[in-house]
Amino acid sequence: MGFSIFMSMNKFLSILFLIFIVFGCKEKTVNLGEDISFDQEMDVSYGRDSQQKLDLYIPKNKDSIKGIFVMIHGGGWKSGNKTNLTFFTLSLMQKLPDYAFANINYRLAYANSFVLPNQTNDIDSAIGFLLKKLNINTKVVLLGNSAGAHLSMLYGYNSFFDLKHHNKVKAVVNIVGPADLSDQDFKNYSDYAFIEKHMIDLHSPVPTDLTNRDIPNPVYWINEKSPPTVSFYGSTDHVVPLSQKRILDSALHKNGIYNESFEFPGGHLDWDQEKNAPFLIDKIDEFLKKIK
Repeated sequence: MGFSIFMSMNKFLSILFLIFIVFGCKEKTVNLGEDISFDQEMDVSYGRDSQQKLDLYIPKNKDSIKGIFVMIHGGGWKSGNKTNLTFFTLSLMQKLPDYAFANINYRLAYANSFVLPNQTNDIDSAIGFLLKKLNINTKVVLLGNSAGAHLSMLYGYNSFFDLKHHNKVKAVVNIVGPADLSDQDFKNYSDYAFIEKHMIDLHSPVPTDLTNRDIPNPVYWINEKSPPTVSFYGSTDHVVPLSQKRILDSALHKNGIYNESFEFPGGHLDWDQEKNAPFLIDKIDEFLKKIK
């Protein structure tokens, strides 16, 4: 898809997005042109907590579904909402009409709660819900940005948590995600104190060969069975520095995992801008065509 075509689609999707906001997403069909349409279900509960909701987009031709994209928003593990990824999800749907898409919320961490295992458990619950609802036995692509990318990698790589659908992950799409929380460069993150206190319950028991520092770090868990990964990092990102890209690339290469990684011009929030989004979407499409 050329840049000019994407620009036209971008304008169309911008109008569509505004319609979603104004009319509360009441329409049951999303039409993206070129005979591409999806049935949509908004704010579907996949668990009992009020935060455990997702927006689901199912291709009209259900027999053509190649897999399920699970979109996981960022926000420092304690904020953000699935609506932050609505526009990017719609753009991907136009490029990849043979996938179902689920844009999920998850339980956020607060003053008296922890990121793990709640948030990886929520991803697991959402995947289980989707497989049952769609009644298909297919693979899942996890796509996250920032904290959502960290969770995507952690779910895809980690074998410590009791995750029922861990082996369903076909690929991980990591957009500006921290892969090693212990990296000295990442410790300059302005809210690093929150990570230290709320990433995982320091009083919870762990195996003697692990530390609470190891468990939340995606790179620690990478092995020869980890899913293929494509990553994107900003050239001037002061939140998740490029050292994270180098650390992740090295760990994936060392374990023989097929991976690609790219830099885009700009900072932490610039990945979905008009100048960068077409590049990311094209690279994601190309990457998925190379893996089985």
